[in-house]
Amino acid sequence: MRVAIFLTALLLIPCATLAVAADSAKPNVLLLFMDDQQADTIAALGNKQIQTPNLDRLVKRGLSFDRAYMQGGMNGATCVPSRAMLLTGQPLFRIDEKLLRDATWPAAFGHAGYSTFITGKWHNGPPSLPIVFQEARGIFAGGMTNPLQAKLSDVVDGKLAAPQLVAKHACAVFADEAISFLKRKQDRPFFCYVAFDGPHDPHIVPDDFPITYDPDKIPLPPNFLPQHPWNNGEMTVRDEMLLAWPRPPKQVREMLAEYYRYISYLDQEIGRILDVLDASPHAKNTIVVFAADSGVARGQHGLIGKQNCYEHSLRVPLIIAGPGIPEDKRTQAMCYLFDVLPTLGKLCGVTGPRTSEGIEFTATINDSSHAARPHLVFAYKNVQRAIRDDRWKLIRYPQINKTQLFDLKVDPAEITNLAEKPEHEAEVRDLLALMALELKQFGDTAPLTSDAPLPAEWTPPQKKPE
Repeated sequence: MRVAIFLTALLLIPCATLAVAADSAKPNVLLLFMDDQQADTIAALGNKQIQTPNLDRLVKRGLSFDRAYMQGGMNGATCVPSRAMLLTGQPLFRIDEKLLRDATWPAAFGHAGYSTFITGKWHNGPPSLPIVFQEARGIFAGGMTNPLQAKLSDVVDGKLAAPQLVAKHACAVFADEAISFLKRKQDRPFFCYVAFDGPHDPHIVPDDFPITYDPDKIPLPPNFLPQHPWNNGEMTVRDEMLLAWPRPPKQVREMLAEYYRYISYLDQEIGRILDVLDASPHAKNTIVVFAADSGVARGQHGLIGKQNCYEHSLRVPLIIAGPGIPEDKRTQAMCYLFDVLPTLGKLCGVTGPRTSEGIEFTATINDSSHAARPHLVFAYKNVQRAIRDDRWKLIRYPQINKTQLFDLKVDPAEITNLAEKPEHEAEVRDLLALMALELKQFGDTAPLTSDAPLPAEWTPPQKKPE
């Protein structure tokens, strides 16, 4: 039944585009992309603890997606597959993380006459960078670093030059490079990708940045736990080792204070970029997109990192603003990050690579009540699988044969597991069947059940004596 509904929904989605005058120039694209930013860290979208005035003004200008997601990862550095999915329009199980096998959406924009530019984090291997983008400046080719001691480089003569230490915060350099690009005289439409490497830890901002947060005034998340109640298959990855077990509430609050401060600093840098765009000739013809490669736990469910299938780690912010985009609207339409560039392609008249599988959602942009995808599936390594629809979320741990079911309508923080309650047997059965079918269609062959399950119990490692 669910599969039939899904197929019917796809057939009914109109191939709509925004109402842009026939004689107008192709829109430009400014894509602002964050690293490990939770979806609920924007003041205008409901977070009363944080200051994000520039993201708030972007919210006022555009359409905010409350249910946008990255699909997961096959390694602990989930930013690598997430960014590969974004740039190719491909699902998790079919991407080439190094971006050398298949064509990409930025390259398609370039072939369509766009000037393509990147600054910021590139974690998909230096060889592919000059293939994907025509110009690259201020590039951090890695996963994480102290942003005040970062080494950045440019693409010169078709390859990434030797990195050099920069004299300011890396994210300020990324903003500077984007600003320099926007100030140029442009004879073609442009695709400008600003890939920040924050607020990924370490949460370091310049000492003179004025916004600070008092840890004592930051509440613990409603789903805070001292320890995850069972072995989720990835309990001692680097991220989870950042704090001790049981998770100390004081240190979780301190981490959140640092995390929020970093987001406020990045908001300032985004504000500088938006100010220059607003003052430029491109102001009225540029689509601005804000998103992130993943969320992160930061104490929720007893976890610190993003190597899990809970909402806090998979759900990402997504705001789209620009010509013809409805202002100050929110939508409950569900989509993957790898649907974003197919949608921009539709809006800009750019034909994407044949290997792209993302579904464009311009119908939702035209009508925020219009559904995009009826359900989404997720994965982390071979240890976690999940599915959600408009109401229900099911997480499966195949190696220990454990299942969780959450009613997201009344329990968005995923606190109460309903999977073992007899009255929800049908939901569990139907969602497991649908998940298996969807995962198979996306190319996943991992089993959802183990014949010899591992123990679910888990004991934290003992701290080594100093």
